[in-house]
Amino acid sequence: MNDDRTASPASAASPASVAAAAADPAARPPRASATLVVVRDAPVGFEVLLLRRAERGDHNSGAWVFPGGIVDARDRDAAPLCSGLDDAQASRLLGLESGGIGYFVAAVRECFEESGLLFAYDAPGVLLAPARDAAAQLADWRAKLHRGERSMADLCRDEGLTVAADRLAYFSHWLTPPGRAKRFDTRFFIAEAPPAQTVSHDGIEAVEHRWMSPADALARAGEGDAFKLMTPTQKTLEAIARFDRAAALLEWARAPRTVPLVMPRVGVGAQGPRPVTPDEPAWAEIGRIDPQGHGHASYDIRPGVAVRLSPHLVRVTAHNGSVMTGPGTNTYLVGGGPRNEWAVIDPGPADKHHVRAVLAAAPGPVKWILATHTHMDHSPAVALLKAETGAAVYGRRPAHPEWQDASFEPDHELAGGERLTLDEGITLRAIHTPGHASNHLCYLFEQERTLFTGDHVMQQSTVVINPPDGDMAAYIGSLRALLRDEADALQWLAPGHGFLMAEPRRALQWIVEHRLKREAKVLDALRDLGPATVEQLLVQVYDDVPARMHGVATRSLKAHLLKLRDEGRARHDGGADELGRWALAR
Repeated sequence: MNDDRTASPASAASPASVAAAAADPAARPPRASATLVVVRDAPVGFEVLLLRRAERGDHNSGAWVFPGGIVDARDRDAAPLCSGLDDAQASRLLGLESGGIGYFVAAVRECFEESGLLFAYDAPGVLLAPARDAAAQLADWRAKLHRGERSMADLCRDEGLTVAADRLAYFSHWLTPPGRAKRFDTRFFIAEAPPAQTVSHDGIEAVEHRWMSPADALARAGEGDAFKLMTPTQKTLEAIARFDRAAALLEWARAPRTVPLVMPRVGVGAQGPRPVTPDEPAWAEIGRIDPQGHGHASYDIRPGVAVRLSPHLVRVTAHNGSVMTGPGTNTYLVGGGPRNEWAVIDPGPADKHHVRAVLAAAPGPVKWILATHTHMDHSPAVALLKAETGAAVYGRRPAHPEWQDASFEPDHELAGGERLTLDEGITLRAIHTPGHASNHLCYLFEQERTLFTGDHVMQQSTVVINPPDGDMAAYIGSLRALLRDEADALQWLAPGHGFLMAEPRRALQWIVEHRLKREAKVLDALRDLGPATVEQLLVQVYDDVPARMHGVATRSLKAHLLKLRDEGRARHDGGADELGRWALAR
């Protein structure tokens, strides 16, 4: 069993690389490992086998894990004794040039050592079902394998068995983050338990075992440290909990699909140091700030705390977190260079404490103030910041006054396309992106390929489109224009709420697809219910949104209806604009 449940194949290391690794844990090559998630059907749903690790004084001590461990060099020797799978096939499944079969054999061997379950055939296609004497004889092999005295190839030859490698379905791929003293490259497999075998933990690596439903295991883990799960174990349980039977899980796992590499990154925050996985908002930013894995980057947005995102980029978040603003409005400072002059993007709400935090975070004098748009959480602090700095203000006035910051007075009205040179090699280009607001602008930091998106793109949510200033057709058009004209030049999105976002093209495409799927639901609702009021349509169109958010969702629904009306696909029978009863166009 390995010492860290996260884990590229092991490679030979030169003396120089060994010395470098001793000095820098991040330079140590990860060790190839394999883990086997064993499942069985239960009266309700299915259960998974979990083993409790022995106390060893490391951070995995006492954790509940799946059977698994290091791939031994001799595991490949069992390749000719594997049933239904050769090395070429196994390597292709795992995305390797060769040696893939070693992972399958290691998963079977480690499972046998630690739990007593042996995935092997004693006749073609017949899983091993040992009688009492045979079971006792096989039990002796567990200790020999654990001590490295014998190999899986020895076991199979001596006992007349073949490794049931074809019973294992490749599930996931985990890599220990840089900075950890021990790093592992682990392939996770899933298999249904041999029906005629009984679990018996080895008492060495594993000191207890339980069959539990994934939901029960996750619930127990939520109760505190008494039931400890490491990150890959917890994420695996979350992923398989959605299946109702073992057969459905295995059918999904065996279907053609891409298995991504999952590498957590260590961050700090309210829960102390912990691994941050790619599905968490902070993951990409942590990799940018802390590529060597020293563990100093935060997985929390901390209002008022300056975050240095690059030598030319700083973020300060306002204390205005809410259901509408997420963790708070981000204010960005861009600049540096020989003159060390800085621009502020989106000063935020009219909060003097936030303005002081922004000024304190500025590494040099503030010479420019830029607003993405004039909603009340983004631009009211412009006046306060200008009074403190005398900086020139850039932005656009809105077309409609509702929900807008009436105090906003730009010194320079932007149409989009303007380029502002802050210093040598530091330029911002304005891009008009109407939709969320008529006057919405994004700013491209060209040298760092970073787009400041204001509310055009938000992290973990979609923005409200609130007519009349908000326009759904304009919003989707702006997103498509960015995809067409700018996506290849982008590397990062810096949203008005949340962390830096990687993969800009993917993020922009997702928003367009999400809006069009919602539009399709509007058309379905019009077909099913129309003529109907907005309130009647809302229940069906936003059936996946909590009722507490329906007031906000109503605004975007109206924007969808107005877009469909203007396109001749919907009509309303009275009232002004979005009011009245709506139906499909004749």
